[in-house]
Amino acid sequence: MAVIILGIDPGLRATGWGAIRAEGSALAFLGAGTITSDAAESLAERLSCLYQGLSGVIAEIAPDEVAVEETFVSRDGRATLKLGQARGIALLAPAQAGVSVAEYAPNLVKKTVVGAGHADKHQIRHMVRMLLPKAVAKTEHAFDALAIAICHASHRRTARMRIAA
Repeated sequence: MAVIILGIDPGLRATGWGAIRAEGSALAFLGAGTITSDAAESLAERLSCLYQGLSGVIAEIAPDEVAVEETFVSRDGRATLKLGQARGIALLAPAQAGVSVAEYAPNLVKKTVVGAGHADKHQIRHMVRMLLPKAVAKTEHAFDALAIAICHASHRRTARMRIAA
């Protein structure tokens, strides 16, 4: 049975999304993009923009499952907090739509897609193009989101998923 998976790479400035169809081990590209917020706006307005954008993507793509990358903790506490707030939106939007959500550590995504947990952006882009030859994405965020969706397709049977009520 085919399943539509939406991968989300959360970020306050840019949130990437990538959608694939997985049927067994076969993967097909459905779409990808980036939702951006205006740095001149307030934090609340930026989070609202991300929520509206993700809600629109979810309504259009109608995913069966969503996969979100876990927060990367940096030395900059403020940046980590802002990323966490954007990630909260990436979890909230599918939950509000009644779609189950799985979460993956960045190193697991890289290891699953590239074979190495410390792969760089170039390697991720290359492997996503190998696994999804028809994939078209304009930003690294969109390619990362496709990688998250691919990771979920690989691990979905064993993933701890939160089922939206």
